[in-house]
Amino acid sequence: MKYKDLFIDFDDTLYDTHGNAVIALRETFEAFHLDRWFPDPQVFYDAYWAANIDLWTRYSKGEITRDYLIVERFRRPLSTYTPCQSSPPWEGLGEAYCLEMSDRFLDFCASKPGVVEGAHELMDYLKKQGYRMHMTSNGFHEVQYKKLAACGLRDYFDTIILSEDAGVNKPSPLYFDYAFKVSGACRETTLMIGDNLQTDILGALNAGIDALLFNRWAVDVSESPQTPTFVIDSLHDIINIL
Repeated sequence: MKYKDLFIDFDDTLYDTHGNAVIALRETFEAFHLDRWFPDPQVFYDAYWAANIDLWTRYSKGEITRDYLIVERFRRPLSTYTPCQSSPPWEGLGEAYCLEMSDRFLDFCASKPGVVEGAHELMDYLKKQGYRMHMTSNGFHEVQYKKLAACGLRDYFDTIILSEDAGVNKPSPLYFDYAFKVSGACRETTLMIGDNLQTDILGALNAGIDALLFNRWAVDVSESPQTPTFVIDSLHDIINIL
């Protein structure tokens, strides 16, 4: 067996972060009664996703802080409201209102048990095969542990390696240096598994680690500056490799 240790991304590789967030965003919209200001909730949803993708990309590169991301991903969609009356509900509240909304949204998200199809079966298989598994994530500390508990995946991992503990985010080589230090794994016998071509795959390859892309989002790998060691379309396919 070539690999002994597996660095496994959590969000949208095992845990259905996007699917769970869709539900949580709707719950947040209802909890804050935003239908009073957004006759079409899709306007709010679309603005949130556009902001969230941009901000997480910048956060992974170290261009913005965690606190900025948390506020800005709700400030932007709130600014797109249709003025049904003279002033929006958050006027005069600013950052405090966005933080309150973020806290509620994260609570909704962290309580969801949804995983990507095949996640539990894959982890059962890998555990039985004797792999040491290490969760590698840029997600926020307090939220990730709640998600792990909600979806029942915590006990599969030997180590939880979060960017907030490392002090840097994937894809930084310093993140992977920290991951090896904490896990005790060796580069030659470690495989990175993730859904994000930039943060997971190119980050790992640049750190001298083999990388398996779970191509959940059907990205064009041919345009990548480096070729993943493996590319699969479903988690079930990993069983045929490991």
